Amino acid sequence: MSEDSASVLVVANPAAGNGTGTQAARRAVGELEGAIAAGRTGSFLAGAQVDAAFLSSPDQARAIIEESARHRAVIAVGGDGLAHLAVNALMAIDPEQRPAFAVVPAGTGNDYARALGLPLDLRHAVHAILKADPKPVDVGLCNGEYFAETLSFGLDAAIALDTVQRRERTGRSDAGVYFSSGIDQLTHNLVARSYHGNFDGAHVEGKSVTFAVQIGPYYGGGFKICPEAKLDDGMLDICISHPPVSIPRAIYIFMRAKNGKHVHMKPMEFAMAHHAFVEFAEEPPCQIDGEPMHDTRFDISCVHDALRVLA
Repeated sequence: MSEDSASVLVVANPAAGNGTGTQAARRAVGELEGAIAAGRTGSFLAGAQVDAAFLSSPDQARAIIEESARHRAVIAVGGDGLAHLAVNALMAIDPEQRPAFAVVPAGTGNDYARALGLPLDLRHAVHAILKADPKPVDVGLCNGEYFAETLSFGLDAAIALDTVQRRERTGRSDAGVYFSSGIDQLTHNLVARSYHGNFDGAHVEGKSVTFAVQIGPYYGGGFKICPEAKLDDGMLDICISHPPVSIPRAIYIFMRAKNGKHVHMKPMEFAMAHHAFVEFAEEPPCQIDGEPMHDTRFDISCVHDALRVLA
């Protein structure tokens, strides 16, 4: 990327926030243009022109971002799904030409924005981004697909995927949707799944109820599943819940995980690795930044300092 690139590309998902994405994008573009014109920015975005693209499909979004090397930064206005798409598109650009990246939270979960330390209020997030300098962060890679924040298998993935469906059906985006899905899945889908593999070459095997691999600490709209995870340490943070666990106990752990207070509880195991390989006996529910993934074998690594972010 050329540091004297004149423009910032703003990409938006009209469907984000259960259909409020276009309105959010227009607000974000207005805030960006007004602040840049008034000189209320840090040095990195000073004087930049704002180019906006309202996306009609994931394919269009990916194509536009993959051709964004001439821009100083790409700013995604949306949720974790758009962040996931943008990260994969940006990683297709040569590192020397790759623009900086920022997220204006306008989705339902906004876990990546939380991990970046951004305010969830749109206006405050925009102004935090405007004054930021780029800093390097890691991304995850699983079976050839990058992830910004979270990858999980089993019960937690089933909850995440069911939550997306519930939000689409009901139009609700509050944390209660995730809680409702969690209680439902805990009472009907408390399944132990056999796995084996390795963490940095060390053999692992067992059974898991939940199995999360994180770049940042959050999933599920603010659940702090790996509280110590850092976006820039070059490591995957792994959280596994082992059976046996009763439904009441599982619900109790689930409730405590909201604030990261589950870490010392008996069924929980935590690990860190640069690289992990996991194979399940049967295909588990799997989500990657909230998007479904289908396989039984998962080759996972942390790509250190892969992106420069404004946060």
